[in-house]
Amino acid sequence: MYEDTVAEESRTARRARARVRAVAAGSAVPTVLAGLGVRAFTDGDFAKYAGDALYTVLICALVTVIAPGARPVARAGAALAFSWAVELLQLTGIPADLARHSAVARLVFGSTFNAPDLFWYAVGAGFAWAVTALAASAGRAPRTSAPRRP
Repeated sequence: MYEDTVAEESRTARRARARVRAVAAGSAVPTVLAGLGVRAFTDGDFAKYAGDALYTVLICALVTVIAPGARPVARAGAALAFSWAVELLQLTGIPADLARHSAVARLVFGSTFNAPDLFWYAVGAGFAWAVTALAASAGRAPRTSAPRRP
């Protein structure tokens, strides 16, 4: 009986992780489209900083595909750390060299360090955390103070 319960919980957990992965992968596409749309149809600071925030939202979605069982704060933290690392890498000049040869490298790594970007990456990570935390809590039963009955 115990083994059956454990096996069923394992199957349920695998299905839940698969759903989380699918939703995260599905959210990556509109996130990329939103980022490209912001750059194409707006300009100035709004376009730049919205793109920065959306970059981190995209990275968070990709982290979720890789680690669907991680807590939302861990996924958002990993996305923020990656975004900051890419921005700080721009201080070396390596991304600028890559960007001269590839439009994809320019989109992924940028080219020039800009300190305010670090703030906007945090905004994107906060947004991604809030959305994933709300989605995770919506899938759970509400907590009550009443004791559970067997």
